Amino acid sequence: MTDKESLPYRPAAGVMLLNREGKVFVAQRLDSTLEAWQMPQGGLDEGEDAEAGALRELEEETGIRPEHVEIIARTPGELTYDLPDDLVGKLWKGKWRGQRQSWFLCRFTGTDEDVNIATAHPEFRAWKWAEPAELPAMIVPFKRRLYEQLLDAFSEWL
Repeated sequence: MTDKESLPYRPAAGVMLLNREGKVFVAQRLDSTLEAWQMPQGGLDEGEDAEAGALRELEEETGIRPEHVEIIARTPGELTYDLPDDLVGKLWKGKWRGQRQSWFLCRFTGTDEDVNIATAHPEFRAWKWAEPAELPAMIVPFKRRLYEQLLDAFSEWL
């Protein structure tokens, strides 16, 4: 049994991507049968800057190129979430208790045709645009508080 409290948080970054109508990009993970939707996010490479990592993850997961993205804001600090006990020790080779994430609010300047979730290493099975207020109800329960914090942090732009 892994002692969750002794494990560090995995450094990560995420993107809340807004389209012209103010809706947020969300997608369903390939490795989950849950009806949960999430925003693009992922771990940072060793020594990688959070902004560079966020844009890299966005492109790797959605096919959206950095030239179709304009950064509007960044969370003042990192936000964290803990994995549920049944996932600690299973995900990320058991090295992390959850993630500490820098989040970026971005405007999508491209079109839906610029989205391609059939990437080299696909992570998502479906995607859509959602109302920001719907996000906490759409995410897996262990990330709900983080999504509520994101809505607060970016409220002046939403």
